Amino acid sequence: MTDSTLFLTGNTADAPRSDLPGLLGALAADLRAVDYTLDGVAGLLGESAYSALGRDQIIPALLATESAARGEGTAAALAAVVRLWLLAEPQTQATLDAALPGIRAGGLVELGLLEPVPGADPSGAGLFQAKADLRPYGWEGAGGEDTVSSGGAELWVASDLAAHQQAGVLRHDHVLGIGQASTTLVQTTIRRHVARALDLGTGCGIQSFHLLHHAEHVTATDISERALAFTRFNLLLNAEALHLDPGNLEQRVSLRLGSLLEPVAAEEFDLVVSNPPFVITPRTLGEEASGQFTYRDGGLPGDEIVSSLVRDLPSVLAPGGTAQLLGNWEIPAGTEWHHRPQSWASPDADAWFIQREQVSPEQYAETWLQDASESRDRQHYRDAYAAYLADFASRNVAGIGFGMIWLRKPADGAAGTGAARISRFEEITYPIEQPVGPHLGAAVERSDWLAAHSLEDAHLLVADDVTEERHQRPGAEHPGVILLRQGAGLRRTNLLSTELAGFVSACDGDLSVGQIIGALAALLGGSLAGEDGFDGDAFRAALLTEVGNLVRDGFLLPAS
Repeated sequence: MTDSTLFLTGNTADAPRSDLPGLLGALAADLRAVDYTLDGVAGLLGESAYSALGRDQIIPALLATESAARGEGTAAALAAVVRLWLLAEPQTQATLDAALPGIRAGGLVELGLLEPVPGADPSGAGLFQAKADLRPYGWEGAGGEDTVSSGGAELWVASDLAAHQQAGVLRHDHVLGIGQASTTLVQTTIRRHVARALDLGTGCGIQSFHLLHHAEHVTATDISERALAFTRFNLLLNAEALHLDPGNLEQRVSLRLGSLLEPVAAEEFDLVVSNPPFVITPRTLGEEASGQFTYRDGGLPGDEIVSSLVRDLPSVLAPGGTAQLLGNWEIPAGTEWHHRPQSWASPDADAWFIQREQVSPEQYAETWLQDASESRDRQHYRDAYAAYLADFASRNVAGIGFGMIWLRKPADGAAGTGAARISRFEEITYPIEQPVGPHLGAAVERSDWLAAHSLEDAHLLVADDVTEERHQRPGAEHPGVILLRQGAGLRRTNLLSTELAGFVSACDGDLSVGQIIGALAALLGGSLAGEDGFDGDAFRAALLTEVGNLVRDGFLLPAS
């Protein structure tokens, strides 16, 4: 285990300083005073420019802030801050001193968030540019009695400048900010009160911020010293909102340097979340870690980073503990997408994979070369693109999947029996409700309920968000297609047989499952007996299985 002391008390070169509490307090007060929040920025920019900024398009926001920047008061101050950090537009010392009077430009330079524009006079009225990204982030209160704090949070998050904010290729130890993958994991995580949580590969700390609102203690790890330095800066800048004591940070947070599970070997956690460096990158002979993008590239060939985590994460889970992560997996030609992920999952742990997207090797190469701005050099782009294709071809890869992974270590002593209660591998590529974490948690609870109860004795109700659709050809006596649809959560659609539709229509909580199936069997047995050879036992068993699936997926719910 790596000693975390260095990362709780010291600084790292070329990263924001977190040992100046007076300046951190002044910065937080100044940002709060100018309303540098999600709502404040959205109000300043307007809906259209704010939406464009979410797509990394800064020109509409630059145009929208020009008028306010020339004015006075809070709007002008907010415009200066937005233009400095979100739009990477240099600002004069006088402008920054007026906008942030508590910390002023000098304090921002001392913290490592600001630097003089080359050629400008740092002691006069020269121009200053952002040295790091600093942007508002937050979420609304989740509510519920099972959280440490049911309220939301308004934070500021520092990270390295993104590709659209600077010229050239990203530095290889780039510390990623708030991105689509990190927010996807935030929305996917099942929130429950836990004693110990692990943020594996913390980056700038996004997952840890959320964990601190429902975990008593959070351990955050990363292979990058700069990433841990950014995380510590963000924790201390937002100490009040995260319910942290700046003078005793280690009481609730431990920051550890190391690769994958190495920093936490022999420890156990109730919850692990990870947005690991899952990007599949071509390997070359003699390459060194300094040539890899640490925020996305784990340094192993193919999808071995994700496969190793799926295999090894149960070893650091407490009984009943869960892990949630994102990942890529290779899909060899001639195979179904789930074959490889299924081979990784331990039979002694519950596993649920949801593939959200599948792309070709060409699409994959284009996405990640663009991500790091590697497309700006034509020859480099050509060579790197070819390397991606050759790498995938060497393993006969026809597609690459992306999705969400949930794992659980049994709490009932069933480990070693090979009898996991949940083993699901499904593809859901259409839009789902966000955040989906509460719905995933409810699905797990329903699976546990099915494992612990007699379905035949249960009384069921149709879920409130479920509707039924019937389709039939003009003039037909009966519908040819009956669909059950969910309006919330994973928004599944289920094709019903006539008898299953009849069962669902009778689920008002009065009769048990066994009673409804018995009534349907008697009805259909009378009409189908004789030449069709109606088999009542087979009918009952098949319908009971289908009803169990409807309960598992949330179409039907226990009445009590």
